[in-house]
Amino acid sequence: MKYSVVIFPSSKVQETANSYRKRYDTAYAHIPPYIRLKEAFDLEEGKLPQLVSHLQQVADTTSAFSARFHRVSTFHPTNNVIYLAIQNKEPFVELHEKITTCCAESKELYAFVPHLTIGRDLTDDELKDVYGQLSMAKFDLTSEIDRFHLIYELADGIWSVYQTFLLKK
Repeated sequence: MKYSVVIFPSSKVQETANSYRKRYDTAYAHIPPYIRLKEAFDLEEGKLPQLVSHLQQVADTTSAFSARFHRVSTFHPTNNVIYLAIQNKEPFVELHEKITTCCAESKELYAFVPHLTIGRDLTDDELKDVYGQLSMAKFDLTSEIDRFHLIYELADGIWSVYQTFLLKK
């Protein structure tokens, strides 16, 4: 089965992200707005308890923090993705590194950049147009990050939460 580890930001951040995602993100109907901590990976069911135990240990040793989304950016030309950038990346990088120590055999395709995707699969012209418009917009959104989720992909492409892990207060 295919799994991933993500953070769902506050409902206010999700509402803002969804106002763009419904137009520009092909994954809009498959998953709420998220910050991916671990790229999607295949895992045998027998190894799931070990992963869950590792993620619980990570949660137990990581303090809650807040995130600030401050601008729109893009991964172009590597990828035609537009995203809300996170100003304070360090807590996300630390969490990502702790999580991926357990899943070292599943290599990451891209360098880890904490972000919240609001547009993907855009043509070059669409990307330039949308990014040009959104780069002029002001963003000042915050979200308290006190949990992360192990999610899995269903046969229809929709992602569902398998387990939620609470960070220490």
